[in-house]
Amino acid sequence: MAERLSPDFFNRPTLDVAKDLLGKILVFREHAGVITETEAYIGQNDPACHAARGKTGRNAVMFGPSGVSYVYFIYGMYHCLNVVTEEEGRPAAVLIRGLMLLGPTPLFLNGPGKLCRHLGITREHNGIDLNLSDSFYLKDSPLSPQYEATPRIGIRKGQEKLWRFVVKKK
Repeated sequence: MAERLSPDFFNRPTLDVAKDLLGKILVFREHAGVITETEAYIGQNDPACHAARGKTGRNAVMFGPSGVSYVYFIYGMYHCLNVVTEEEGRPAAVLIRGLMLLGPTPLFLNGPGKLCRHLGITREHNGIDLNLSDSFYLKDSPLSPQYEATPRIGIRKGQEKLWRFVVKKK
């Protein structure tokens, strides 16, 4: 059985975590899936990061310890799941954009809103320590997929950064 990712996995540079999450397994309640797409958001010097203007009630989780879920609601209709990275006090996170659900009938969830809607992840799941939860965590896998780096999606600022990582299709 695959090992749960350790707190040290998340307490690293965000770009490394974003790449290394590809191929890892996200477990949420009865669901499990392989992560196929991520995006990095790094601190107050990243204009697309929620922490760019400082700490608020909405983004406070990003300033906390790594390995914690950061779930926000956008466009009045979509939840998005992120995992906090780096050391406490340095706001950064990785958005989980794509997942291949495992099971008798694999299902590809492309897009963070679709992923959260299908799994049932909401703001109620914001701030959960993924290192401690029995029903919401990340685990290792033997997969080490090839990926490509592209511009991030759905943002107006910071589009020049190639901080979206997508598993290459075979």
